[in-house]
Amino acid sequence: MKGIEGGITAAKGYKTGAVHSGIRASQSKKDLAVIVSDVPCQAAAVYTSNIVKAAPLHITREHLGDGTAQAIVINSGNANACAPRGEENALREAQAAAKLLGLKTEDVLVASTGVIGQELPIEVIETAMGQIVLTDDSADTAKAIMTTDTKMKQTAVEFELNGKTVHLGGIAKGSGMIHPNMGTMLCFVTTDAAISQSVLQQSLSKIVKKTFNRISVDGDTSTNDMCIVLANGLAGNEEITQQNDVFDQALESVMKDLAVMIASDGEGASRLIISTVVNAADETQAETLAMSVASSSLFKAAMFGSDANWGRVLCAMGYSGAKFDPEKVDVLFQSDAGTVEVAKNGRGLDFDEDLAKKILSRDQVQVVMNLHEGDVSVTCWGCDLTYDYVKINGDYRS
Repeated sequence: MKGIEGGITAAKGYKTGAVHSGIRASQSKKDLAVIVSDVPCQAAAVYTSNIVKAAPLHITREHLGDGTAQAIVINSGNANACAPRGEENALREAQAAAKLLGLKTEDVLVASTGVIGQELPIEVIETAMGQIVLTDDSADTAKAIMTTDTKMKQTAVEFELNGKTVHLGGIAKGSGMIHPNMGTMLCFVTTDAAISQSVLQQSLSKIVKKTFNRISVDGDTSTNDMCIVLANGLAGNEEITQQNDVFDQALESVMKDLAVMIASDGEGASRLIISTVVNAADETQAETLAMSVASSSLFKAAMFGSDANWGRVLCAMGYSGAKFDPEKVDVLFQSDAGTVEVAKNGRGLDFDEDLAKKILSRDQVQVVMNLHEGDVSVTCWGCDLTYDYVKINGDYRS
C-alpha cells in the first residue's frame, strides 16, 4: 500500500464539483458540492449517536435502504437540523443533484453542515446546482465542505487485490463539535474496489471505532455527522465477500489520516495531542483511559500553556470509569524536542521544567501512560484548548 495524490477522485470512475451558492450571505466560499460515480455503488454509512439528528441523515438513511447509491450532495453553511421544512428541503437538495447528474433521486445521498436551527435556503441551492462542473479535482469539494476548518482534509492510497490495482481515498471536514461515538464530522470515502455491501458496512463500522471514535476536540457530538463509503467495483478485482485484511488496512489508513487531520485542526487549536496508553490489560481499558485524557478540558488547557501538569492526566484517568491501579502508572511527555518522565508508580518525579516546556511547545505532543498491567496499547487524538475556541464559538452564527 502506498499513498497517492488526490482524495475522492483518486479511485476510478469518480467525479466531483463544487460551486458558491450563497447559503450564507456573509460568505463567498464554495459551499455546495457533489460527488458522483460513473456506475452504481455499494454503499455503507455510519451516523451520529446524537438523538437529535439532522434532516439529511434521515433522507440518506432512507435512500440507503437498498445498500446502493451513486452520488452524494453536500452543502456547508447550514446544517438543516432542527429547521423548518428540514426533510422537505433535504429531499429537494437530493432532487436537484439527481437532475444535474441524470440519476434517480433515491440514488443520491445528502449531507449538510453549518448552523443549526435555520431553514435551509433551498432555492439558492437549486439555482446554483446547474453551475457545478464535474472534474477530477477533489480539492475544490474538500474546501467546499469546510466550515470553521482552517485546513483542507483529503488523502488517498493505492494497493493490490487479487492482482488488481485498487484505489481508496477520502475527504473530511471537522473542527468543532468533535467527540466520539459517531458522530465526529462529515467524511466521504470512495473506492474502485469490488466489495459486497454487507462486508463494506462491517469494515466501516469496525474501523470507525478505531479512528474517528478515538478523536476529541471539545466533547460535543454534532447532529449532522456521518461517514459514507462508496465502492463502484471498477478496479476489476474479484468481489470481496468476507472480511479482507488488505482492504481493511487501506480503509483504516485513510480514515486514520483524516481523523488525525481533524484532531489537529480543532477550533482554535495550536497543537495536536496524542494520548497513548501502553501495557494495558485490554483494549477497552486502554481506550477509555486514553480518550478520557484526550478529552479533559483541564489537561487540554495545560497543553495550551505548555504546562507539564501531569496531575491532570492522573485525574482524568481516575474519573474515566476504567479500573486500573494508580500506584503502577508511569507518565511521560514527548515530542520531537525530546522525552521527559514526570511520574512513576503514581507519584511525581523531579524533572527538568525547562525541558518539559520545550517538549510541550511543539505542534505535536504525546502523553504516554504506562499501566504495567498487560500488553495492549491504544492511541487517541485531541488538541489543546485555547482562547480562540471561545472566540470562534461565541459568534458562530454571525
